[in-house]
Amino acid sequence: MLPAVTRVAVFGAGAMGTAFAMHLARRGNETVLWASPFDERVLPSLLSERRHPALPETLPPSLRVLGPDALADAGREVEVGVIGAHSAGARTLTRTVVEGCGPPPILVGVAKGLEPGTANRMSEVYREECGHDRVVSVGGPCLAPELAAGLPTAAVFGAPGRETADRAAEAFRSRELAVVVTDDLAGLEYCTVAKNVAAIGLGLLDGLGKTANRSYANAKAALFTQAFLEMEALVVALGGRADTVRGLAGVGDTLVTSLGGRNRLFGEAVGEGMDPRTALEAMASRGLTVEGWDSARDIGLLARRAGTEVPFFTQVHRILFEGAPPESIFDCLPRG
Repeated sequence: MLPAVTRVAVFGAGAMGTAFAMHLARRGNETVLWASPFDERVLPSLLSERRHPALPETLPPSLRVLGPDALADAGREVEVGVIGAHSAGARTLTRTVVEGCGPPPILVGVAKGLEPGTANRMSEVYREECGHDRVVSVGGPCLAPELAAGLPTAAVFGAPGRETADRAAEAFRSRELAVVVTDDLAGLEYCTVAKNVAAIGLGLLDGLGKTANRSYANAKAALFTQAFLEMEALVVALGGRADTVRGLAGVGDTLVTSLGGRNRLFGEAVGEGMDPRTALEAMASRGLTVEGWDSARDIGLLARRAGTEVPFFTQVHRILFEGAPPESIFDCLPRG
């Protein structure tokens, strides 16, 4: 039985937004990828070469690509709208979409982390801007290059009510993409904050290992465990569920980000001795957003709010913002 055709618009042509658009088109949805004014650097490649510079595959033939001036066309009769911005740009992009073509009946956001400056969760940002609560946040181990390539992937869709998450998931589920749903929206979103910071901390060990010509595999496994335990305690103290942290949204996403994500790559550069801000600027020059940079500050705020001790995450903050040496991450190895 063929899947029902759904009209989906992906707003924002970053790597993750484009990867989801590619998947949605291959699945058989009527899919539009709208490039915002912030995507002008990649738009020529999307239009002329049918390829995003950060992704390995060409766009499916059925995927329509529209430029900034075609927002009204992109949003016409859409059933599901995907906001493809990172956490710092989620509000601006959502507001642009709502003002340009109205709020999507169901909004799916792929950003991970909190809004810089307000510490609002992403679903709170989406609800404020679109004026309804039929919003879904995406979590889980979902790297854009593998999703774009059609490799087996799993994701978690979280919404205040499972009906909304289930309806959105229908447009995404396929043999290549397994989607589970949860009503633990807070737990899922707090996991997205912590996992990026954990990946930076674990990436430090990769950089230190390159410098010393050693793997530090034992220490990395121990610190991965420490980060997970701190994440679980923090998320539960903030009202999330332990089973969320123990599933795809928590341990799954932390594992994949620590193995191959942008935040791990940033941590590796710092571990090799690069000044954290210089490393951040180097990543930005390649078009790579390190959401864990802001999240490292947010974790401290959340931990104080919850009254929870998070020594691993605290040490990552000290290394990034207080001049602590990268090798001080070893001070967090469990000793009790």
